[in-house]
Amino acid sequence: MKHLLATAFLAGALALPAGVMAADYSIMAPAAPGGGWDQTARAMQEALTAEGISGNVQVTNVPGAGGTIGLAQFAQEAKGDPSRLIVGGYVMVGAILTNKAPVTLDAVTPIARLTGEYEVIVVPAASDIKTLADLVAKLKADPGSVSWAGGSAGGTDHITAGLFAKTAGVDPKAVNYVAFSGGGEALAAVLGSQVTVGISGYGEFQSQVEAGALRVIGVSAPEKVAIIDGPTFKEGGVDLVVQNWRGVWAGPDLSAEQVAAITADIEKMVNSETWKKTLETKGWNNTWLAGDAFKAQLATEIEATTAILKDIGLVE
Repeated sequence: MKHLLATAFLAGALALPAGVMAADYSIMAPAAPGGGWDQTARAMQEALTAEGISGNVQVTNVPGAGGTIGLAQFAQEAKGDPSRLIVGGYVMVGAILTNKAPVTLDAVTPIARLTGEYEVIVVPAASDIKTLADLVAKLKADPGSVSWAGGSAGGTDHITAGLFAKTAGVDPKAVNYVAFSGGGEALAAVLGSQVTVGISGYGEFQSQVEAGALRVIGVSAPEKVAIIDGPTFKEGGVDLVVQNWRGVWAGPDLSAEQVAAITADIEKMVNSETWKKTLETKGWNNTWLAGDAFKAQLATEIEATTAILKDIGLVE
């Protein structure tokens, strides 16, 4: 028995370069459980541990204000700590602008863009809105009568609802958007018919769509998405494409060597079979971008998002 334990220990030690131990990570999802950031953080947790890239990964949730509360806490607590990561993305870019947040993404270290996901519009199965044409007609008749449940104000869901209205010929400032801090809360509001439609990434509605409780009436993709049973916006008469994206950041004040080690771990994760399977089952796209390319993309996204938010009346 001792011999077997010794052999197993030696095999484990030999799996890593001499003197190198798998890093432990703590990943913050700056939102309530159930939403896209939470799903992303837990998918990272699964892949990093299942593939032996990390020995131990913990996920924490700090909801509020489109991730800006969690971001401020993370920037303070994760200084110089290479074990701390935070998930964020397009939603956070918009939330920082609309909330005039004092702590921005400049306060943390960008590691990589990870995934892209198209938005879906869903209605309860019993809704009298059967198609996007029905939704557009209702919007044109009385924009305020259509309430949209989605994530935080200024995020991808809100932006997509505004752009949808504008593309359909309706004043985007008239959109009746109801913001929720987590996907679970928005889902409950849609299922309870407290709102007219739900708008978010497919992953947040997938289980209830598959159960028959919700129906997808539109997808913001340029073409059909294999796992989603619903028409694209364009097929429904609204010529609009929107893709949400999510990424991962580390804390401030890290050395170049620490950033390189984190990036290497995340790149191994993205190339792993566990991660690839997750993307397939959730309908996420691999949008990997790291280093200076990710930093440049962030600057472009912030500029473009500022313009969109001004256009739909969320930023002056």
